[in-house]
Amino acid sequence: MSKLLHRKSVLVVKDYLLNIDPNIELIVLDDSARTAQDAANSLNQDVGSIVKSLLFKNTDNDYFLCLVSGDKYLSTDKLSKITGCKILKASADEVKTQTGFSIGGVSPIAHTHTPKRIYIDKNLGRFEMVYAAAGHPYVVFGITYSELIKISKAAEKNIT
Repeated sequence: MSKLLHRKSVLVVKDYLLNIDPNIELIVLDDSARTAQDAANSLNQDVGSIVKSLLFKNTDNDYFLCLVSGDKYLSTDKLSKITGCKILKASADEVKTQTGFSIGGVSPIAHTHTPKRIYIDKNLGRFEMVYAAAGHPYVVFGITYSELIKISKAAEKNIT
């Protein structure tokens, strides 16, 4: 078994998933999944099926996690309209503090501090199976789109 599966950040995700569905398995990649394209190449999947977990905040320091298809870009204008406030991208330090994960390994679940809201872009619904980071750039998990919505408690929105 890979040493990566014993890293603290990966164990947090693994434990969370075990409580929800013990059939969801972590996948250790040979190559990094630091970018959506890297993950897609490693998994031999369409880049659109890769979940990018992106953290944003408003001026009151309320955080919003956005789950976006790997082949799309988040629209901060759309997110601002949905949240009703000006949106800024969270810094790397804020991402680590709020989620417990470093950029490149941010999971859509099991955060240190629960975001005010989690939004999932409807474009991910094109894929029955999607792949998300599991706490490390070399570890992901596959999950159906509908199950990801359920376990992350995400609101479906058009945010790209």
